[in-house]
Amino acid sequence: MNDSPQTAGPASGSEGLPERGEGLPQTALPPVAARVLAFLSVFIGAAAGGFIGYAFGELGGFGSVATGFLTLLVGLGFAGGVAVIAVLTLRALGEWQTIRRQGPEAVRAARAERSARRS
Repeated sequence: MNDSPQTAGPASGSEGLPERGEGLPQTALPPVAARVLAFLSVFIGAAAGGFIGYAFGELGGFGSVATGFLTLLVGLGFAGGVAVIAVLTLRALGEWQTIRRQGPEAVRAARAERSARRS
């Protein structure tokens, strides 16, 4: 019987594990900077919508409660619209990076397979 203490973690038994970045699945996530920029753009869109809603409420002569409600409503609407565009842009960026990583041969093979299924 072996009485030596066993340690768990990467140091023990890591002989069979792949090296960092080797054999791991590729991710379609866009860069962190793009995700942060998309996140910030939602807040910028909400602020722009809030300013427009406030200006519309003031010019329309609504009361203060109605102007505040309009500011909130339009701000949320703008934020939702910008969020949809940001998500679509990030997904397209992720797919584009995946295609670039796979190379033109993989793209041609996928197109040929897709056209063969249609026939």
